[in-house]
Amino acid sequence: MGDFQKTIHTARLNNNCPTCFGKDGLEITFSQKLKETIFFEKASRQIGKSLYCHTCKNTIYPINWTEDIERVYDYNYKIAETKKQFPKTKPLFYVLIVVAIAVIAAVIYTVI
Repeated sequence: MGDFQKTIHTARLNNNCPTCFGKDGLEITFSQKLKETIFFEKASRQIGKSLYCHTCKNTIYPINWTEDIERVYDYNYKIAETKKQFPKTKPLFYVLIVVAIAVIAAVIYTVI
């Protein structure tokens, strides 16, 4: 329960790393924050991004991105499927609804 990050899209890039100039080590990852409680699970609107170079073992921050990396980022951002922002209810929620309806029906039945 609580908040956690879920990876929604990962892609290996064929661009040069701005730090080590390696061509085959860049990987971009998109993640989305999920809030989970007992009754529902809801995704936030914010999408996190990180660019990591496996060659030099460094995180490449957006300030260092080249125009080519920006173009590939925009393309992969459009591909990444985000989870819907509306809450996804869990079975316990429906069980409590049924129990509440049963209690209300019992109270009405005993009063009448």
